[in-house]
Amino acid sequence: MQRISVITAVAILITGLAGAKEKEENRLKECGEVMQAIMNIPDAIPQDLLDKAECVVVFPSVKKLAIGIGGSYGRGALVCRSGKDYTGSWGPPAMYALEGGNIGFQLGGQATDFVLLVMNDKGARSILSSKVKLGADAAAAAGPKGRAAAAQTDVVMKAEILSYSRSRGLFAGISLEGSTLRSDGGANKNLYSKELSATDIIVNHAVATPAAGQALISLLNKKSPKNKSSNK
Repeated sequence: MQRISVITAVAILITGLAGAKEKEENRLKECGEVMQAIMNIPDAIPQDLLDKAECVVVFPSVKKLAIGIGGSYGRGALVCRSGKDYTGSWGPPAMYALEGGNIGFQLGGQATDFVLLVMNDKGARSILSSKVKLGADAAAAAGPKGRAAAAQTDVVMKAEILSYSRSRGLFAGISLEGSTLRSDGGANKNLYSKELSATDIIVNHAVATPAAGQALISLLNKKSPKNKSSNK
């Protein structure tokens, strides 16, 4: 009887782990789908901004929490160019969380997709090293849209992170100041089946890109194969 209980417990544990892994794999697939959809919008993220970005963070279906709980949350993935100076091809994804009451206010209660561009080494180091409050720990701004028209404005050139949103087919730059970005350690463990920091994944390439993330990585390598920042 005791042996059966142990076997049952192990089976439940394995099933739970498999379910958690599948959840993160589905999230990664959604990240790829969101990025593909946004890249297909004619006047979306300016190509020259994407080409200068060190990293991209995608959060599919960020939702506002129920009344009485407060705040909002989103779970997605961070992808960076490989190499010491972020000059190589796009590497494996690290799972990330976006949190803050400010998000919910701007969403108006609707589930919204977010894409964030990390524009320089300082911004990349900030989000890899610790929990970051946008606007305080890292300079953030609403990203301009259009083919290239507003990509050289003073606000854009000073920003470390540019943010965009898509809800009900509408695409726009959006301010996420006051919200926080952090590495989602639990999600990374579920996805890669071991404890990993964001630095392990992004900088040290301790793991390969999982199959679920291939669509996102392939898309970025196709759309922006080379870092064209002036300091590169």
